[in-house]
Amino acid sequence: MMYVLWVLLPGAALASCIAGHVWRYRTDRFLGYLYCPRADRGQQFGSVAFRLGAAGMFTARIAEVLLAGPHSRTTGNAHLLLSALQIIAVPLAVIGAGVILIPPLISAEARPRITPIDRITIPLVVAALLSSVLITFDPYSTNDRYRTAETLFTWCRSLVALHPNPGVMAHAPAIYQARGLIVMLLLAIWPYTRLAGIFSIPLLRLLRRVGRVTQSWQVAMPSRLRQSV
Repeated sequence: MMYVLWVLLPGAALASCIAGHVWRYRTDRFLGYLYCPRADRGQQFGSVAFRLGAAGMFTARIAEVLLAGPHSRTTGNAHLLLSALQIIAVPLAVIGAGVILIPPLISAEARPRITPIDRITIPLVVAALLSSVLITFDPYSTNDRYRTAETLFTWCRSLVALHPNPGVMAHAPAIYQARGLIVMLLLAIWPYTRLAGIFSIPLLRLLRRVGRVTQSWQVAMPSRLRQSV
């Protein structure tokens, strides 16, 4: 059971995320996250707020994984900066997700398009953000024994290194186990939610612009070479 939860399940969640993004791109180019043909100002605000908040949380977490020791947390100015970033990012992400997800749940026009996954997305996002705050400010964690580094960070590093260490999560406190399971579930369902296009659409637009610039540069190069000759 330990191996299933903390080795096979993360792999299945990642596979679901990748396959879901491919399916979503082929189905609607990620535009299905909007519940009306054109985004209003509220949706635009929600999209920006969620992008900034989620990006801030992700940046803070990755920086902490890289800077924290095996048993200790970041200290000094780095710790203050990461804590401030999370204090700002969490409310932004919650507000943004709420602005995007709540209106279609209560709108009669959009309700026929609501799926069961849409209904669990907002509680799951809130649970993910709240669990992040709880483990970050865990009163039982100290500078000499940072339980997040001993459990979640060690587990994640072992998966990335392809040397899984499920034991650290099997003996972790319940809140850390819950945090791991929440993140895996959110990762697995993300492409099938209305938030799927929040990051994918800007990335696709950026890739298209890079492709156009590259193509125009390739077209212009032969003529420049001929002129130089």
